[in-house]
Amino acid sequence: MNNFKHLKYEPVIWSIALFVLIFLLCSSIRHALFQSNAFELGIYDQVAYLISQGQTPFSSFLQIHHMGNHAAGVMYPVALLYKIYPDVHWLLLVQAVALALGALPTWSLARQAGLNNSISRAIACIYLLYPLVFNVNLFDFHPEVIALPALLAAILAARLNKTLWFCAAIVLVLSCKAVLSLTVAAMGLWLLCFDKKRNCGLIALFLGAAWFLVVTQAVIPYFNLGREHAGIGRYQYLGDSVLEIAVNLILKPNLVLGRLLSLDTVEYLALLTLPVIWWLSPRGLTSLISALPMLAMNILSDIPAQRDLIHQYSIPILPFLLVAVISSLADRNQSQGKIIFDRLPIPNYPLPKIIIIWSLIAFLALAKYGYFWTIYLDYLDTWPATKEAIALVNTKGSVLTTSRVAPHLTHRPVVKLTETKTPPANLAEFDYVLLNLRHPGWMSDRAFVQNLVTQLTNNPQFKLKYQRDDIYLFTQNAKK
Repeated sequence: MNNFKHLKYEPVIWSIALFVLIFLLCSSIRHALFQSNAFELGIYDQVAYLISQGQTPFSSFLQIHHMGNHAAGVMYPVALLYKIYPDVHWLLLVQAVALALGALPTWSLARQAGLNNSISRAIACIYLLYPLVFNVNLFDFHPEVIALPALLAAILAARLNKTLWFCAAIVLVLSCKAVLSLTVAAMGLWLLCFDKKRNCGLIALFLGAAWFLVVTQAVIPYFNLGREHAGIGRYQYLGDSVLEIAVNLILKPNLVLGRLLSLDTVEYLALLTLPVIWWLSPRGLTSLISALPMLAMNILSDIPAQRDLIHQYSIPILPFLLVAVISSLADRNQSQGKIIFDRLPIPNYPLPKIIIIWSLIAFLALAKYGYFWTIYLDYLDTWPATKEAIALVNTKGSVLTTSRVAPHLTHRPVVKLTETKTPPANLAEFDYVLLNLRHPGWMSDRAFVQNLVTQLTNNPQFKLKYQRDDIYLFTQNAKK
C-alpha cells in the first residue's frame, strides 16, 4: 500500500526536480549575461553576505538596515548557506527550489479534495506552467517566493487539521515580507468563515493582524530611522501612513473607485485568470477572499509593475487561485456545479489533457522565455571586458558601478550605483569605480557616465586600471 502511494506522487517529485533545474539554469544564465540588477538581487546578495560574515546587514543601495525594508527575517536562515561558500547562486537555487516545490502541496490539495491522480497531476502542471512562476524566477530574487509553497502548505495543513504544521507554515510566510501579514489575516477569515477550520482560521487571523501592526508600527520604523516603509509612496493619493491609508479606504471610497473600475484593472484580472479561467466556477471562488488584500494593493498602486505577470507582486494571489480551481473541479466531480469549460461547445476529451494543453498555451503566450534571444543579449558586446574588469576588483573595498554590474560585486559593505538623480557627493569614498559607457544602466545615461569618466581621469587620486570596449575601471592610488 505504501509503495502504491509512493508511485502516485513520484511523477510530481520528478517534475519538481526538472523545474528546479530549469529555473536555476535560466536565472543563472540571465545573471551571467549581466541582466540581473542591484534591485533586487544585489540587495539580497549583499544582505546575505553581510549576515554570513557577522556584520550588520545594512543595504548600501537602500541606505537602511535590512529589517527596515520588508522585515524579511527569512534572510537570516538563508544566509547560513553563505557560510558554506558565499555565492549569489545560493539565492537563485533557493528561489528555484521554492518556486518548483509549490507543485507538491498543490497536488496534495487536489488529492485531499477528492480529485483523481490524473487531474491532480494536471493541476500541479497548471502551477508549474503558470507564467508568473517562470517570470518571477527570472526577475532577480525576492524572499516572498519562499512564501508561495508555504501558503499552499498552510492551507493543506489546515484541511488536514495539522495545527502545529499550520503554525510553522504561517510563521514562515510572515518572515518573508511584512505585507504578507495581510494575506495571512485574510486567509484566517476565509478558513474561519468558509472552510470551517475554526482553530487555524483564528490563529491566522490573529497572527496576521498582530504582525501587521507590530511590523508596520514598530519593526520597520525602528530599523528605518523612524520612517514607515518607502512603499507607502505608491499610495500617496490615499494618505501618508499605513493608518491614514486604512482610514481613507473606509471613509473615502471615491478615491479608489476609479482605479477599481478601470481598464487597467480588467486587463490585470484577465492576465491573472487566463491560465486557469476554464476550470473555475462561481461556487469555488471563496478562497479568493484571501487574495483580496494583495489584489487591492496591486490595483490601487501607482506602480504599473504591480499589475503584470512579470514582477513578484502577484505571488500571494496564486495559491488561492489554485485552490479556487481545485474547489471548482472538486464540486464538478461531485456533481455540485459546472466549471466554465463545461459550457463550451467542445467535443468530449480527457479533462487532464485539456488542462495541460491550455496551461502550455498560456505559458507560451505569457511567459518571458523569449527574453533569452532578445533583450538578454544586449550586453554581449561588452561581456568579455566587463568580466575582465570585475576580476580586477580584488579587495572588499567600496565600489561605484552600474545596476547590472552591481550584483557581481555585492560581497562587501559598500556598493553604490551610478544614478543621474543622485550623483556621488564624494568620489574619494570609493576604492573602485567600474563604468560601462556603452550601456550606462538603470537610472543612468551616457552623458552622466562620460562626465564621471572625465572627472576620474582628471582626479589625481584615481588611476585608470582597465579600459576596453567602453568599460572603465578606476582605482584609488592608495587603495589598489
